[in-house]
Amino acid sequence: MPTELLQHKGKVVVSDFIAPWWARNRHVQTIFPRFFQKRAALSYRREDFSLPDGDKVNLVWVGEPLAANALVVMFHGLEGSIDSHYCHNTAAYLQRQGFAVVVMHFRGCGGKPNLLARAYHSGETGDAWTLLNYLQQQYPDLPKLAIGFSLGANMLLKLLGERPEQRIIQGAMAVSAPLLLNECADSINHGFARRYQKYLLKSMLKNLSLKMQSIDYRGLINITEEQIPSIKTFRDFDQNITAPLHGFKDANDYYQRCSALPFLHKIKTPTLIIHAKDDPFMNENVLPKAEQLSAFVRVEVSEQGGHCGFMQGTPWSPEIWLQPRSARFFQSILASNNTVKNEKL
Repeated sequence: MPTELLQHKGKVVVSDFIAPWWARNRHVQTIFPRFFQKRAALSYRREDFSLPDGDKVNLVWVGEPLAANALVVMFHGLEGSIDSHYCHNTAAYLQRQGFAVVVMHFRGCGGKPNLLARAYHSGETGDAWTLLNYLQQQYPDLPKLAIGFSLGANMLLKLLGERPEQRIIQGAMAVSAPLLLNECADSINHGFARRYQKYLLKSMLKNLSLKMQSIDYRGLINITEEQIPSIKTFRDFDQNITAPLHGFKDANDYYQRCSALPFLHKIKTPTLIIHAKDDPFMNENVLPKAEQLSAFVRVEVSEQGGHCGFMQGTPWSPEIWLQPRSARFFQSILASNNTVKNEKL
């Protein structure tokens, strides 16, 4: 296990991220990087990836795996894609550090609608597990790491807890994970945070409406296309769409079964969780306690940072602390594994 995890295994520690004076507001941290962070140069190729049920998702490859030190599998957030600022620039940064990156777009994301009525949600780990096994078959000798943002972070942590004996992913990083979905659904429905909810719901409902024009949803959900405008909150969406479409009794059943926090004590993969107390998408109740962690999980908490923000630098030249932090963590995983290999020789 990497030295930094050995020192603080199973603990919640203070992050070394410190917000600059001009970016101590949670909304500045959350919104500013999207519009003012310089977009890194990035070239990539796309690939359609078939799933066992006949559906497809879109993969984005950054760099050549066989020429890289390791492959980082990246999972985006709600309604995200390679175009999301946190995915785009983190992928570019990691490539410059010698990593190849593959971004898995969840069903219906990345600009391409999926073929089936079902979509994606915070606890859908089956698709990611299918991809990981495919990557292991294609690149059996290449070290594999993973990073998830927001919804993708919750999904990744749940997957690692469901499969504690997995050996495909050697290290994982989760950023701004909504570890208790019920708390998050309530928090984002208050104050200024409702603007984030409204923005994301608009995209979710638009995609649903488009799919309903070509897929028959009768018998799958209890809402018609004409009733879509009545959905005003994430809880409404999860109650009427997510739950029935994916086999949950209701929104509360979905939240309970798919929140990652109860899975953290089962994880046996070196894992780093990054979280800010001022995350506007959730409240501090989602923060795990040390006794809820396995010895392989480290949680770093900062006072500020917003949601997938963690911005430093100057207003005219902002820098994202997450990028070098992710590279440093992944490099420590590789260095630790190489040390173990050498000791066995």
